[in-house]
Formats: sequence, C-alpha cells, structure tokens
Amino acid sequence: MHRQVESTLPVLTRVFEGLAIRASFNAHQPSLQLFAQAGALVARGSPDQAIERFKLGQARRDAVALALRRDCPFILYCDCDRILHWAEQYPEELAQVAARVTEHDLTVLGRTQRAFDSHPRIQRDTEAIVNHVFATVSGHAWDVTAATRGLSRRAAEAILAGCPDEEVSTDVTWTLFIQYTDGFTLGYIKTEGMEFETADRYEDQIAQAGGRAEWMARLDADPRGWAHRLDMARVEIEGMLPYIRSADSVWLS
Repeated sequence: MHRQVESTLPVLTRVFEGLAIRASFNAHQPSLQLFAQAGALVARGSPDQAIERFKLGQARRDAVALALRRDCPFILYCDCDRILHWAEQYPEELAQVAARVTEHDLTVLGRTQRAFDSHPRIQRDTEAIVNHVFATVSGHAWDVTAATRGLSRRAAEAILAGCPDEEVSTDVTWTLFIQYTDGFTLGYIKTEGMEFETADRYEDQIAQAGGRAEWMARLDADPRGWAHRLDMARVEIEGMLPYIRSADSVWLS
C-alpha cells in the first residue's frame, strides 16, 4: 500500500486535523515513516502481538486509544486499506462524511447497494447474514460489517472502558454497546467509498487471472474462503447474543 499512502496523504492531512496509525509489528516501515513525517501518531504492536485469526478487536481498541491521545472531540475509525482507497477514489465524499460524524456519538458508516455489490460473493453473502441478525437485535437495518465508525470522544472512552470485545465482532458490539448505554446517540451514513478495496493490492494477480471479474470468481470458487467468512460471521453473531433484548426466543435444532 506504499504507493497509496504516498498519493493519499495530502487528502488525509487536509480532511483530518490529526492521524493515528496502529500498525502490526511486521507493517511496512517506509510506509509508516511517511505517516510519521506527515505528523501522524504511529504505534506498532510487539512481536508477540500478532493478530490471531479473528482477534482484531484489541488492535482496533489500541487504534482508538492512540487517537484519544490527540485533543480531538471526534474520531473517524477506519481500517487502513479502506481509508486509503476512499481517499484515493472518493476524496470529496470522505471530507463530507468526516464533517458529518460530529452529528452523533457513534455513526455507522455503511455502503450503498452499489458499493456493497462490488465485493465478491464470499463477503456479500456472509456479511448479509451478519447485517440481518444485527437488524433483528438492534432494530436498525444497517450495513455494519465495513467496520468504519465515527466516534465522539466520550463514546470512544465509554467503549474502551465498558466494551472489552477483542474479536472481529467489534463490528457489531461497539454499536450495540452504545445503543444500550444511556445518554448516547446513533447515526448511519451510506458511502460509495467503502466499495471493495482489497483488489488495490493484487494488481499482479488480477492481471494473471485475466481481469478483475475472473480474479473475483476465483475467490468465490475457493471453499476455504467460504469457510473463513462463515466462521467470521459466526463470531460476529455470537458477539451480539449478550445484547438480545427480546424475552421470547425460538431455537431450531
């Protein structure tokens, strides 16, 4: 992602008053140096903090905690590959959304139908399950699996103090925690910029496959990808169980 970091930093530094990067221990050092030179706070995980299969929650918590070291009333949390793609392809939308996240304590940033449909089926079909269950639990028919959130400082502090989830289920638990904690407001914004970003990093593979459609078809044809994504969906759905408010439950066996 070094090329994208270099090309999009002017956009990111124009849109945001400050940047905070929580990187893995093995992250590309020259790219981190670009961020640091632009004034970003950069923290790297230790060698023994390699992110396990679905243990993304702790890294996300670390990123939010790092951002809170700045004197900022609001944070826009986003995975690095997504924010780079967004800044590169939809810079004006990014600026507009960044301004709007100040309207609520937690803003879920989802995808338009077109942006959602740009992903391979292994993501669309399994994430649709998570979104469906989230709507059942929360009452909000939102796309929550893009992981991007606007957070007020007090909402971020409340999540760090009271929502200790360390798994990928932070996609759902952060929002449910804030929803069921008194004194906070929720919002939702659909975006074009949250379209499928992973292809940005695999230009060589796409060329070898004969094009983007052929490359994505290969992803969908791999049962291992389906197993991974279905397991991820299971973790996210299990993360929602403590937030069920209905007194009536029906279990099919």
